[in-house]
Amino acid sequence: MSLISQNARTKAKKTQREEDIKEPLNHEEVEDGKDSDDEALKAKKRKREQSEMQQVREMKKLESFLFGSLYSPVEFGKEDNEAEIGDKKSSDLFFTDRSANNVLSIYEEDADISEESDDDRAAVQRKPVWVDDEEEKATINIANVNRLRKLRKEEDEDLISGSEYVSRLRAQHVKLNPGTDWAQIDSRSKIDRSSDDESDEENEAALNQGNKDVDDILRTNEDLVVKSSSKLLPGHVEYSKLVDANIQDPSNGPINSVQFHRNAQLLLATGLDRKLRFFQIDGKRNTKIQSIFLEDCPIRKAAFLPDGSQVILSGRRKFFYSFDLVKAKVDKVGPLVGREEKSLENFEVSPDSKLVAFVGNEGYIFLVSTKTKQLVSTLKMNGTVRSLAFAEDGQQLLSGGGDGQVYHWDLRTMTCMHKGVDEGCINSTALSTSPGGKLFAAGSDSGIVNIYNREEFLGGKRKPIKTIENLTTKVDFMKFNHDSQILAICSGMKKSSLKLIHIPSYTVFSNWPPPNASLSYPRCLDFSPGGGFMAVGNSAGKVLLYKLHHYQHA
Repeated sequence: MSLISQNARTKAKKTQREEDIKEPLNHEEVEDGKDSDDEALKAKKRKREQSEMQQVREMKKLESFLFGSLYSPVEFGKEDNEAEIGDKKSSDLFFTDRSANNVLSIYEEDADISEESDDDRAAVQRKPVWVDDEEEKATINIANVNRLRKLRKEEDEDLISGSEYVSRLRAQHVKLNPGTDWAQIDSRSKIDRSSDDESDEENEAALNQGNKDVDDILRTNEDLVVKSSSKLLPGHVEYSKLVDANIQDPSNGPINSVQFHRNAQLLLATGLDRKLRFFQIDGKRNTKIQSIFLEDCPIRKAAFLPDGSQVILSGRRKFFYSFDLVKAKVDKVGPLVGREEKSLENFEVSPDSKLVAFVGNEGYIFLVSTKTKQLVSTLKMNGTVRSLAFAEDGQQLLSGGGDGQVYHWDLRTMTCMHKGVDEGCINSTALSTSPGGKLFAAGSDSGIVNIYNREEFLGGKRKPIKTIENLTTKVDFMKFNHDSQILAICSGMKKSSLKLIHIPSYTVFSNWPPPNASLSYPRCLDFSPGGGFMAVGNSAGKVLLYKLHHYQHA
């Protein structure tokens, strides 16, 4: 289309030029020898040609913007005077695409920018627009203001400079609002240009060293990922209240069990309304995934197997239930062969997912296999059994009861390896061991919680590391978080009777429970695998959800 229009315009221009040439000839015949008129006609002719050329350029420029350039120059970088070589007629047929100079200038600018080093560009980008000189002179006391105490790196730190204050505020903001991983600049992607000059011998030596490092890694069982060493400071715990975990399907009765799955997104909640509910926890919607109704068993306790494959449910019945998460199948198990227990409501699951220990009558403990659902062994202690807790990855079991003593059982030989008196305890009501097995806590019906070093206790030391006396009623539930920096203890006999204990200092967080919010009667709780969420089940049928800001992952 453009080529046809070009030929048409070229013919039109030739016809016009012939007429223009004829006109001065006719005038010369009529006006004999008038030089002044001849010059005027020639000037008029040149002006008309320039106007036509200008119109052609504008038309081509418009076509170039709308449809792209149809007349590419032969060589980029030529000046206009070099491109316009030829006679006057050739200038009528061809023109110079001046937009190429603009495109070329952009390329040249990019080339100039690419020649700059990465460090120079980074230095330009990191340079602040404005710097406040008063920041270095100012000092801020972060110990006097409650909301600034979270900026302390040491417990006794008080005065810091203004610039340090600004940097800590920025770090706190990044911690509370982590960015998206794919949007972060990977500093390791910088290429060391000096490596191009290395010799082949050096490259081969580096390859051999790399292979040696890989072999060293494969020969050890140590952790390959360096875990965060950030310590939780005592005094105040930073938290925020989120939407209730069971907001989409609250329970009609008290909540007896809450627990996070190992993937940190799935939460189970059960109660006396005979329903097992699963929720996907995100802190905003907490979508309900599924609910299962057990017609003949008000649920007293439910727990995931640590491998995440099954859920064990029990009530005040001779039997218990097993729910297979993969097959979505519920199996009824029991009564146990050779036993006449009327209730299997209290149990604990081993960390290796192999055994379930049930509390029986008259001091008996029943060990049931999670695979065959058959009774494997029976343990017998003096007095009654009221609480259980596993240790050493399921190789040892702790038990406590009516005689005020804590028993340690070796499950490899099914014998009692040690027993000791829990100081000041008459009736033991709760036991809990830390994830690493270093500590264990023992609660009693008087509200006293003793925290022991397990190795020292097995060695004969009866004195606890710390005695917590912040509860005044029976201790019903205790739980360590994943890194053993928080111990939660609660009593279901008094409103808001839930305390969080800072383990390294063995002190209670003073800002918990929330002063302006009621927890009702707390009955159970759980921390998410990464420590970011804490779920609390109460007697009102709600599962309260809190976010702990110290931990970045759920």
